[in-house]
Amino acid sequence: MLSKRFFIFDVVWQQLRHNRMALVGGTIVLIMFLLASIASFVNVDPAAINIEQALLPPSLSHPFGTDDLGREVFVRMLYGARISLLVGFVAVGISTLVGIVLGSLAGYYGGWVDAIVMRFVDIMLCFPTFFLILAVIAFLEPSIWNIMIVIGFTSWMGIARLIRAEFLSLRQRDFVLAAQALGASDIRLIFRHILPNAMSPVLVSATLGVAGAILTESALSFLGIGVQPPTPSWGNMLIVGKQTLGSAWWLSVFPGLAILITVLGYNLLGEGVRDALDPRLKE
Repeated sequence: MLSKRFFIFDVVWQQLRHNRMALVGGTIVLIMFLLASIASFVNVDPAAINIEQALLPPSLSHPFGTDDLGREVFVRMLYGARISLLVGFVAVGISTLVGIVLGSLAGYYGGWVDAIVMRFVDIMLCFPTFFLILAVIAFLEPSIWNIMIVIGFTSWMGIARLIRAEFLSLRQRDFVLAAQALGASDIRLIFRHILPNAMSPVLVSATLGVAGAILTESALSFLGIGVQPPTPSWGNMLIVGKQTLGSAWWLSVFPGLAILITVLGYNLLGEGVRDALDPRLKE
């Protein structure tokens, strides 16, 4: 079983190696991880105020310039990368876990369990996701943890539908029927036999979901109800950039480019993973 899994990963890697867009996306994601990891080793406080150096343009001593309070934009960008990646992965982890559990139950048991879960999914899909998040955040204290939890619990529906569809296709396969004949329990059938074979579309959806979560967090922070100052995030850095757009372009350009490049990287990587895992897309 272990050698079979290594073989599958090797096949996927070989497919990704020949996909230039996936390599570009993976490189971008890796660079963002490296930048986020070195934030802790930078001996500069991202919240340190120095009014005498306010709104300095990019230079050798200030690579990305300074903001209206004299804070280093480059350092704040590094810390913002860590916040964005944290929000993306935790939110997607929550949504993936919820989607897998509910989708597995609906697809395996069918009947009234499937009907209840799918009607709940339909109800959740009736609400525009971003406005649903805004409504929930309005009743909670804006914080990074609340943002991650809310994004996670409002974006699981797609994964639940993917898992359900895979379970409906797999539960009548011979290897599942053989395990049932040997007396395997429902939990063992779901998590040992069916779920590992249903994870391919989930991996693709999760990769693309990280990009969506980062974009959502940036939008919420830009509106002032996401990550709160002085904690730096790319979204709340854009607020300052909006106020000084005419005189300090770098406050808008650099955080905006960081969001654009990161989201693009995850989308390209997700498309590459989809091409590698889906045999129907191969020529």
